[in-house]
Amino acid sequence: MTTKTFPLDWPKSGLIDLEVHDLPHQSSTTEWWYINAHIEAEDGNKYSVFASFFRKLLEYDPETKSVKYGHSITWALIDNENKKYYSNSLLDKDSPKIGLKQLKGGRLIKNKEVREAAIEMLEKGSIPYPDRVFKKGAQISKDKLWLKFDDNTFLKKDDGKYELNLLDPEHGVSVFMEFEPTKAPVRHGDDGVVKGQSAETMFYYFIPRNNARGYLKIFDKEIHFSDASAWYDHEFGVRPEEEAGKSDSDFTEKLAWNWMSGQLSNGYEFTVYDLIDKENEKGSGACFVLIDPEGSVVKSNNFSLYPKGGVWTSTKTFNDYPLTWVLEVPSMDFYLEAQANFPNQEFITVISKTAFWEGALTINGELNGVPFQGPGFLERSGFSNSETLEDFLKIVSRETKRSVDFVIPRNPGPERLEQLISGEGRSQFVKGVDPVQFSKSLIEPIRSIVDRGGKSWRSYALLACCDLVGGDSQRIQKWLALPELLHVGSLIVDDVEDKSDIRRGKPSCHKIYGEPTAINAGSACYFIVQIIIYSEFLDPEIRLKVYNLFFEALRAAHAGQALDIHGLDYMMTDVVESDQGDLLLERITAIHRLKSAAPASYLAQIGAMVGGGTEEQILALGNYYEVLGVSFQIIDDTLNLKGFKDGLKTKGEDISAGKITYPIARAMKDLNQVDRKRLWEILQMKSSDLNLITEAVNILDKVCAIEKSEKIAFENLEEAWENLDPLVRDSGVKLNLRAFSSYVLNRHY
Repeated sequence: MTTKTFPLDWPKSGLIDLEVHDLPHQSSTTEWWYINAHIEAEDGNKYSVFASFFRKLLEYDPETKSVKYGHSITWALIDNENKKYYSNSLLDKDSPKIGLKQLKGGRLIKNKEVREAAIEMLEKGSIPYPDRVFKKGAQISKDKLWLKFDDNTFLKKDDGKYELNLLDPEHGVSVFMEFEPTKAPVRHGDDGVVKGQSAETMFYYFIPRNNARGYLKIFDKEIHFSDASAWYDHEFGVRPEEEAGKSDSDFTEKLAWNWMSGQLSNGYEFTVYDLIDKENEKGSGACFVLIDPEGSVVKSNNFSLYPKGGVWTSTKTFNDYPLTWVLEVPSMDFYLEAQANFPNQEFITVISKTAFWEGALTINGELNGVPFQGPGFLERSGFSNSETLEDFLKIVSRETKRSVDFVIPRNPGPERLEQLISGEGRSQFVKGVDPVQFSKSLIEPIRSIVDRGGKSWRSYALLACCDLVGGDSQRIQKWLALPELLHVGSLIVDDVEDKSDIRRGKPSCHKIYGEPTAINAGSACYFIVQIIIYSEFLDPEIRLKVYNLFFEALRAAHAGQALDIHGLDYMMTDVVESDQGDLLLERITAIHRLKSAAPASYLAQIGAMVGGGTEEQILALGNYYEVLGVSFQIIDDTLNLKGFKDGLKTKGEDISAGKITYPIARAMKDLNQVDRKRLWEILQMKSSDLNLITEAVNILDKVCAIEKSEKIAFENLEEAWENLDPLVRDSGVKLNLRAFSSYVLNRHY
């Protein structure tokens, strides 16, 4: 035991008295009770479950000695056979107030737009789903182990057995389990002392194997255990006095960790953790513990725990999670590989902590050359891919390219070639086709633009709308390619029509492959999307509606492009002479709506439809993204002019090109005839002369055309949000959507 002084209510050296130390500890600033179990049911299926009951000190009055605690519970039932993950996160009723205080203090969420969206949601007294607040509250006994968080309980009975009851009525899932220790409690770390996940000094003990019995329910089906083994651990800690005034988030934002436990076929158990200081990417604490069949314990701080192989990416958070892990302890001749039973075991939570992966594993390894197997659990937390929305969208872009790679690989095999050219079962149309030449003439031109990457916000919109109405975007991860191919197809053709030389920082497609090949490749993008829509899980009626929406989007976009190519010059004599600025505004708005907003709107509707949204939700999301698309284009138009005003001489090209944009139309509505005439004269010159561009911008400023355009863009989007807000549940996805929309419009401010 280290010589440092610890609280008086911590265990002394020797055996841990569970009658005393299972109870809550008065000295603790953070305390939790954790259980996991591996279950074989009477029907032969295998399940796993974990639950954590948390208590955290919120307020302490040194004069009155009064304390106030916050409580929460996270738990999940895992159906390993059917690959289902039922998670549940319940928080204290005061969580909105607590979260607001931390957010307004700059804690919990670093990103400005996400933090502002979270504050807006919490100020309504709501927390983002899947987090929910207690309906009844939390109760903890001081005299015995008895925790009751709503209808979820963990207690110790008079006969020494533990009892766990978990209930999630919203999802129709519950667990009843009673377990009894078969081994004595074990101290983790340095004789029980570890560095906690919130920087407290913690005491940590666990009981590595417990015989369990009970039953669970899934949608009213009662499933009884035939064989089950549980794991139980308890941690309680106190923060150093010099850090007593800091929030947990001050520490948890800096720490990440991996934790694993396993119950092995040879009668051994193990647990291991490593803490990572994210600021310097160095280890901040680590310990491996191995318990033999008789309960003897050996420990080591010298081990290797690392991921092997690829990762699984969540479509809800776009975090990456390794699915295979290797653990090596050379001094003990211990080696194992642990494989996730299935990928999607991400625990989504927003306010209590950031999303993490906690799930069931299958373990295979060797101890002293003798093979073993067994079930295990892994928690990986704090390894977020993105701190900002820019980072987030980069990950979306990466996954979008992977999706495109799946749909149109550079070197498609026979089956994919058949799909790309004709359709499954129509091999006669592939006969005689040279795959290499097909790839060079069609796939490479498309991929030349896709592989450069883009913002991919349209792709995210599709998945977000699916989740927003209660669907599962993970099922349509490959659909990320749908918006991208639709968009890239239009870009390739637009660049030919506009004679643009550069696209996404490199030569345009037609500059590399020639106009005929580019036009054909761009057009082909629209039809390749059919492969994506043809998903087995889609009901035929829904698939037909998705097809209809997709082709409506194409028709609208091509109508908008036709109008844009034709331009609005034909109106300008009447606009200048007869004060038809209102009509001009209608015309430019129509082009923006058809060319840019309609595809975004239809994609949002497709996502909501696939996610099972109501008709009202589908239409409201379509309307919101329609307004977002128009507002996006208006802001793009204003940025071109503001960039010039800010001294960015590469801006102002719209005036040099003589293009009638939204601010121009807005000015034509408000200017007097003399100024309308002069502004139109300058536009007709299509000059790069800085004096003329400056004169044009000054004319716009006479009626605040740029500022008025910005104002209408933001006001329209705010009104659309107010219409959407009551129709979709407050959730983490909704919070991200709100933040993302602000980011899109504010991206250069």
